[in-house]
Parts: sequence; C-alpha cells; structure tokens
Amino acid sequence: MFVQVVAIVLALGLLMFFAYRGYPVIVFAPIFTLLAVVISGLALMPSYTETYMTNAANYIKTYFPIFLLGAIFGKVMELSGAASSIAQSIVKALGSRRAMLSVVLACAVLTYGGVSLFVVAFAVYPFAVAVFREANIPKRLIPGTIALGAFTFTMDALPGTPQVQNIIPTAYFGTDAYAAPVVGTIGGLIVFAAGMVWLERRRRQAEALGEGYGTGHKNEPETAENQGYPNLWISIVPLVLVLLFNFLLSRGFISVADWYSADVLKQYNIANVKTVASSWALIIALTLGIVAAVCINLRQVQTKLATGLTAAAMGALLAIFNTASEVGFGNVVKTLPGFKAIQDWILNLSSHPLVSEAISVNILAGVTGSASGGLSIALEVMGKQYMAAGQAAGISVEWLHRIASMASGGMDTLPHNGAVITLLAITGLTHRQSYKDIFAITVVKTLTVLLLAAVLSFF
Repeated sequence: MFVQVVAIVLALGLLMFFAYRGYPVIVFAPIFTLLAVVISGLALMPSYTETYMTNAANYIKTYFPIFLLGAIFGKVMELSGAASSIAQSIVKALGSRRAMLSVVLACAVLTYGGVSLFVVAFAVYPFAVAVFREANIPKRLIPGTIALGAFTFTMDALPGTPQVQNIIPTAYFGTDAYAAPVVGTIGGLIVFAAGMVWLERRRRQAEALGEGYGTGHKNEPETAENQGYPNLWISIVPLVLVLLFNFLLSRGFISVADWYSADVLKQYNIANVKTVASSWALIIALTLGIVAAVCINLRQVQTKLATGLTAAAMGALLAIFNTASEVGFGNVVKTLPGFKAIQDWILNLSSHPLVSEAISVNILAGVTGSASGGLSIALEVMGKQYMAAGQAAGISVEWLHRIASMASGGMDTLPHNGAVITLLAITGLTHRQSYKDIFAITVVKTLTVLLLAAVLSFF
C-alpha cells in the first residue's frame, strides 16, 4: 500500500512542479496520471481511454458552454468599451483619496457581473495606474488590489455570482448559484474588509518610508482618459441582464427547472433537473448579456469582432481543456489502490464534513494552481462522501456548496496559478515585487472559509 500511496503523491507533486514551471497541464496531466497507474499496477491503456478521457470529455460537455460564453461576454464588454467605462466611472467617482477602494470595487462590479477575471484585469489596470500615480501609492500594490476585487469574494462567495467556481458545485449537490446566500454574503464581507485592512496597512507603511508610485516601470499605459467609452448607465445594462436573468431562470417565475416534464428529461438521461438547471440558466443569461454588450457600441465592436471572438474561443478552449485534464487526473487517481488511504486521511483531518471539505478543496486547488480544477477534482473524488456525511449530520447541501466554492478560491492563487502569472504580466511587475500582497489576500480568503466552516459545524 505504501508504494501505491507514493505513486499518487509523486504524480501530484510532479503535476504541481511542472505547472509551476509553466508547462502545459494538458500535456503533462495524462503523463503523470499514467505514471501513477503503472506504479500502482493497473491496466495502462484502459485507464487512459476509458477513465481519464471519458471523464475529461464529460467535464467539457458539461461546462464548455459556460467557459465559451463567459469568455465571449468578457471580450465583447472589452471591445464595446463598456468594461472600461464602468471601471473609469467608479475610479473617478471615488478619486485618488480612496484609490485602493475604487480599484477593488471596479473589479468587484465587473466580476460579479460575469466578466472574466482576465478581462477585468486588462480593463481596470489603466485606471488603477492613473489613480495610484495621482495618490502616489506604490505601483507594486496594484496586483494585490486587483486580486482582492476580482479573485475573491465576487468570484465564489457572493450568492449568484456567474463565475464558474460558483456553478461547478451545482452539478454535485443539486443546488443553484444562490446557495447559502447568508453564509456567502457574510464570508464575502469578511474577505473584503480584511483584505482592505491589509492593503491600507501596506499603503501606510510605504507612505511612512517615503515610497511613492515609483519610476521606470514596465507596461505603463499611455493614458486612462476617456476614449469615447459608452455611458456608464448603458454600460452596466449587460451586467444587470446577466444577474437578473440568472436569478429569474434559477429561482424566479421563469425557472428553467420547470420548462420540461419528467418524461422529456428522461429521454435525455437527466434524472435530476437540478444538476443541470444552473448551467442552463447561466447559458441563457450570458447569451442575453452578449447580445446587449454588442448593441451598446455596435460599430466599434464590429470592427474587431472576428479577432475578438477568435481570441475568446481560444482562451475558453485552453481554460476548459486545462481543467478537464485535471478532472481526468482526479478520476483516475480515485480508482488507484492507494487512494483509499489518502481519502481516509483527508476525511479524518476533521470529523465535520464542512471543515474536511474546506481543507481538501483548498489543498487540491493549491496543488493544481486552479480554483476550478481543484474544486472539480475534490468534488469528483469525494463529493458523494461529503453529501452523505452532510445528510447524516443534518447539514444543508447549500452550505456544502458555498464552503466548497469559497475554498476553491483560497490557496489556488499560489505562485504557479495562471491568473496570478497573467496579472503580473499585465502590470509589468514580478513575483518578487508584488506576490507578497497577493499571498496575503490568499491567506485571508483561506482563513475566512475555514472559520466559516468551523462556525457552521456548531449548528
């Protein structure tokens, strides 16, 4: 059994190391999966074609529309100037005296409205530079500020967020995007408040040392002035439509769960409509948002629509295949002889399902460097056990959903995380200059979800 456990740990360690070094997960996840299979003494090719590929394909089938439509929505919001208009308006309204708060809120509004994290970073960065320079705040604090607004409470904590990290648990627990609204809102507020305290503390430290914005920076935007962006109130219409219809189609009077009879669903092998209803709701909501975003500034969008859609599609393909590769990895791992010992160890880290779930999702998100990847692996491998344990303990499945979702956005932002690397590249900064603050936000998020899980365990 020792050798079988080592096989899994070795495969996970190699996957993390190569992901950290920038090698494609699509290529190396199956390689290390099969390495673990060989060491464990199982059949090589059946494990690859029937377990790894089947589960990776199932994940793509389930979530590709969300990845694709989310990428297109973000790109169209960028091309129309709507994303920049929202960011600019919020930053200008709060001014340089509240520079950090304005950047966090600008990121939060866009992320909660359904714009992808990468587009948010691109859209907000020019205005963050302008307001940080005016307030004479060190540029090195910009990545941590953007991370707080885009990678934390609006990504997976606040109820209804259309980000994929909030949708994935619905397929395992039969919940919707608005699961555990009170828990999510409280957790989100704690992360926001604690994150702002950290960032303001860092700003005051720099001010006391006489450190200002600095000079000689890379990737400095030419200007953040108005470049013919659409009106703010028009710009927010696509975001409002996504949020409104996602709610109405999830829990409102036009809920997609009521569209088809049980007989119709049975023809498509859908035993429980709740496992797909949240995805259906978001697909329709994002489609409406895309149409609205195009109509905001049709002439400007038309000129770059072909290249923009190509870029969005390529980004969605890379994201979904990376995550699906990790899901395939997780599904093979759970068939290996050594997994039972590892599973028992993780489950026994805490006797309470919520705490155990928070720890396991955090660990796997950190190992893979991906919130959606770590979350998917954890729920694929142990989702049924957590649901059974939760039901036995009288724990709401909505709590299981919210804790899992929030935990995925904890340790995922370790140095090898793709979003972290992209954010630093956009801002022209390095890990050495700015990762300390991103890591602090990561710690805040991780401690918050563990605290929430511990508190809920008493109920």
